[in-house]
Amino acid sequence: MFTVRVWDLPTRLFHGALAICVLGLFITAELGGNAMLWHFRLGFTVLALLLFRLVWGLVGGHWSRWLQLSLRPSLVLAYLQGRVPSQHWVGHNPMGSWSVLGFLFVLGLQVGTGLISDDEVSNVGPLSFLVPGAWVTLATTWHKDWGQLIVALLIALHLSALVWYRVKKKLSLVPAMVHGDKTFTQPATPSRDDRPVRWLALCLFVLSACGVYLLVSIRP
Repeated sequence: MFTVRVWDLPTRLFHGALAICVLGLFITAELGGNAMLWHFRLGFTVLALLLFRLVWGLVGGHWSRWLQLSLRPSLVLAYLQGRVPSQHWVGHNPMGSWSVLGFLFVLGLQVGTGLISDDEVSNVGPLSFLVPGAWVTLATTWHKDWGQLIVALLIALHLSALVWYRVKKKLSLVPAMVHGDKTFTQPATPSRDDRPVRWLALCLFVLSACGVYLLVSIRP
C-alpha cells in the first residue's frame, strides 16, 4: 500500500475556511440587522478565497491544479456507467471535478451580485454605484432568492454525495481533506506540500485579500 499526499495544506485550509464562511453568510443573512456587517465581511473573505483558489489551481499542489480535473465527457460517462472504479481517481473523480467548478462558479456569482446589490433599506453593495439601476435590481433579486437557494442545494448535494460514498461505496472522502493523505495499491504522484509551497500560498492569499480590499474601497 502507498500513502500519498493528495491535498496540500493550503487547499485543505481553503476548503475549511470556505465552508465556515458560507455557513456564516447564511446565518448572518437570516439574522439581518447589525449582523449584516459581518455578512459583508464574510462575503469579502469568500471573494478573497475564490481569487486565491483561482491562482492556486495554476501553481498549487499537483492534485489541486485545474489541469488535474477530470472534465472530459467520456470520463464522466465511464464513471457514471461504473466502468472505472472509484479507487482509480487520485484527486477528484469526474463528477467531483464538475461539482468543484459548478460550486465555485455559483459562489463567485453570488459574491459578485452581492457587491452590486441594494435592498433599499440599509444594505448597499460597495460597487452598486458602478452599474445601472436595472442591474442592481436583478442582482439583488438573484442574490437574495435564486442564488441563495442554489448554493443551499449544492451544499445539500455535496453532503449527500459524501454520505452516499461512505454508505454505498465504503469510501470516506472526508479524512483526506483533513490530513491530506490517501492510500492506494499503486504509486501515485504526490502533491508538493512543503514549507516554501505554504509560504507561497500565504503570500497569494494576502495579495488576494489586498486586491479585494482595494476593489471594495472604490468610492464614487
